[in-house]
Amino acid sequence: MPNARHRAGVVLLSLGLLALLAGCAPMTVDDPLGYSETGKASWYGTYFHGRRTASGEIYDMYDYTAAHKRLPFGTLVQVENMANHRQVVVRINDRGPFVRGRIIDVSYTAAQELGMIQSGTARVRLKVLPVAPLPSEYLVPEEQAARLADLDL
Repeated sequence: MPNARHRAGVVLLSLGLLALLAGCAPMTVDDPLGYSETGKASWYGTYFHGRRTASGEIYDMYDYTAAHKRLPFGTLVQVENMANHRQVVVRINDRGPFVRGRIIDVSYTAAQELGMIQSGTARVRLKVLPVAPLPSEYLVPEEQAARLADLDL
């Protein structure tokens, strides 16, 4: 029969585990409008090309997309390279980057526009644009097909 000391230890261990799991869960920005951030960007290309992103989409390195840890999928973000002032607009469709000190991973095409292919990284400023994403941007292709099938066209 477990004693009170054992039960207290189990409760503390359980609370610690819950706190750890809560810290690991990706928190999204509730209201991204007006959100801005400055930090280091990187890019990803051929290795991930054709693979499924966290949003369920297939990654296309030639699209203007990006990975961000907290912005909702479908959010449009203006990315400015602080060194050369080049700008590009990307749509968040993935989670990441998972390298300390980086705030966004942009697609190969976006990185070309920003002039950061050779260096691999660049100091950037992010600014969320006040454009509502289309509902279909949140859906994986199978869900899009199911929704279209339900419509009387």
